[in-house]
Amino acid sequence: MMYLQFLQLKGLMDSLTTWHSNLECFLNGVTPIVPSQSLSQECVQDLNNRWRLPGQDKIDYFTLADLWDCYDEWSAYGIGIPVKLDGGENIMQYYVPYLSAIHIYTSKSLATPRTPKEDSDTADPESDCWSDDSENDKLSRSLSNNSSKTWDTISDDLSSDPESSLSMKNHLGYLYLQHNEMSSPYWRIPLMDKIVELSKNYPALMTLKSVDLSPASWMAVAWYPIYHIPLGRNVKDLSTCFLTYHTLSSSFQDVVVDVDDDGDKRKSSFCREGESKGERSSRVSLHPFGLATYKMQGNLWIKPQTSDHEKMVYLHCAADSWLKQLRADHHDYYFFTSHSTM
Repeated sequence: MMYLQFLQLKGLMDSLTTWHSNLECFLNGVTPIVPSQSLSQECVQDLNNRWRLPGQDKIDYFTLADLWDCYDEWSAYGIGIPVKLDGGENIMQYYVPYLSAIHIYTSKSLATPRTPKEDSDTADPESDCWSDDSENDKLSRSLSNNSSKTWDTISDDLSSDPESSLSMKNHLGYLYLQHNEMSSPYWRIPLMDKIVELSKNYPALMTLKSVDLSPASWMAVAWYPIYHIPLGRNVKDLSTCFLTYHTLSSSFQDVVVDVDDDGDKRKSSFCREGESKGERSSRVSLHPFGLATYKMQGNLWIKPQTSDHEKMVYLHCAADSWLKQLRADHHDYYFFTSHSTM
C-alpha cells in the first residue's frame, strides 16, 4: 500500500504545471536532494530482488551523511520559502528544521551502546552490500515486486498467527535507532545538531547507506517559522508549522532527478523549467510522503481552484496510514493533528 501511495504521489507531483502554489513551493523547498551513487553489479546481484523495483536495471543509493549535509545550512540559517500573499505581494518565509522522529531498521543487527541486540552478529556500515537473508525480505519483496501482500496484510499476519514466533521487528528488520522527540519546541535543537548528538551513541547514523536500510526506515522533520522578509506582515498563516515524513530506504527511492552541478539543489522533479541538458550529476529526491500542519488558518497554503486541498488530505492520510501500519507512536503527529483545523 505505501509503495503504491508513493508512486501515486510521484505522479501527482510530476503532473503539476509550471505555476506553483505556496504549498507546492514549500514541499519543493523542504525536499532534500541527495547525491546518489550506483550500486556495483556484484552487490546488486547479492541484493537479489529484495531492493529491486520492477524493470530496474540499476540501484542508486545515498549515504545518510550526505542526507544530513542537506540540512546543515538549513539548521544554521533556516530555509527560505517563497510565499505569495493574498494581495499578490511576494515574501520569503524562513523555517528551521527540527528532527521530530527517526526510526532506522537494518537487515543486519548493529551493536549500539544503548541497545544491545540479541543477535551478536554486527554489520560493517562501510560495506556496500548485505549478504544475509532475513524475514525483512518478505516486506521488501512485497514492495519491490508489486506483490498483492501489502503492509496491511503483513500487519494482519503478525496478529492473526498465534504460533508465529516472529515479532513485528523481525519482519521490519533489526531496529538500530528509534528516536521520538517529546520536548517542547522551545527546548529543541536544530536537526543537524540533533543528528550530531545522536551519532555519539549511534555512530552508524553517519555511515549507513540507503541500501542498508529496511523499507520501514523513516524520519519526520518539524518545520517551525522564524521570520519573513520583508518584515512586518501580519498574516496568521505565516505562523503555520509543518511536519514532513520521508522514507530512508532505497526501496522507495525510485525518484531520481538530475541537477546541474551549479544549479539549485532544492529543485525537484516537478520544478525543472529552464534546465539544460548539459553536464549533470545524479541525485535522489526525498519528497515528503506524508504531512501534518499546526496553526494553519485561512487559505494562504490551500489555494482555491488548485489541487492543494486534495494534496494536503492525501499527504495527511498517508502519514496516518504509515504510522498505523508500523504501529509507531509519534508524539508530534498526535499534537499536530489534535490541533488541526482541517
